[in-house]
Amino acid sequence: MVLYRMLPHPEHTRATFRKLARQMSKLGEKLAPENVHKFRTSSRRVEVLLSDLAENRTGNDKKLLKLLGRLRKKAGRVRDLDVQSGALRSLKIPQEPGRKSQLMRTLAEERVRREKKLAKSLDKRTVGEVRKRLKRTIASLEIPENADPLSRARQKLNDLEVDQGVVTEKTLHQFRIAGKRARYIAELAGKDAEATRLIALLNHMQDVIGDWHDWVQLADRAEELFGGVQDSALVSALRNITRAKFRQAVNTLTETRAALAGKKPISVMPSSREPSRQGSGAASAVA
Repeated sequence: MVLYRMLPHPEHTRATFRKLARQMSKLGEKLAPENVHKFRTSSRRVEVLLSDLAENRTGNDKKLLKLLGRLRKKAGRVRDLDVQSGALRSLKIPQEPGRKSQLMRTLAEERVRREKKLAKSLDKRTVGEVRKRLKRTIASLEIPENADPLSRARQKLNDLEVDQGVVTEKTLHQFRIAGKRARYIAELAGKDAEATRLIALLNHMQDVIGDWHDWVQLADRAEELFGGVQDSALVSALRNITRAKFRQAVNTLTETRAALAGKKPISVMPSSREPSRQGSGAASAVA
């Protein structure tokens, strides 16, 4: 029997839709990093409600999801550049200051291009359509009485396995994405103590794996410009950072999985293979 406290509170679900509507307006006014980020997280929460908890999806719901997915993907590309620029500014190395400046300019120029594409997508017609479909979805949304956000959040993670006890770049990407969805689902359980614990664990895992992912993207971009580690001290420094952050992400994932299972940390080893450039690009626009 599912306890009522585990069910998504109606006011909580309505607030999720209202927040996205507000973020749509803010994003349309100014494509500041904070507005881009909040739009992405707000749209993902709505997507999780419709995809993982709603009993049925209407034609309107499906069109809304398609619209949000297209906008979120473009916003994600802008957000990636904001995060990479921040990471690069934090990097303090004496070697190749000129190349660091060049990379910063490259990121800034691409940010301008991506911002223009996002702005073009946020025309009045599109924003109006999203708002209209949000209102329709709020009016018709039905969450099953047996919906248990906490159980469904855990299931998102239980469905993933670590092959032969070896964590690869692909493994981290899978848990990064599933962890976000699981956290957003768990948030719908309200102030339940177990949900609060789960959210805290997932937040930490996301932060560590996400940090690794951001630095990998930055290193990939530097390598495209300047060549491999043998060609550039900047690239070499970035690759050293990504290796260290990869090990940290693997340890955090291991600890998180053990905590969720109520066990001591499982013996899981990082892949001995050097993280590939292709592996990071596949998930670069996922939020």
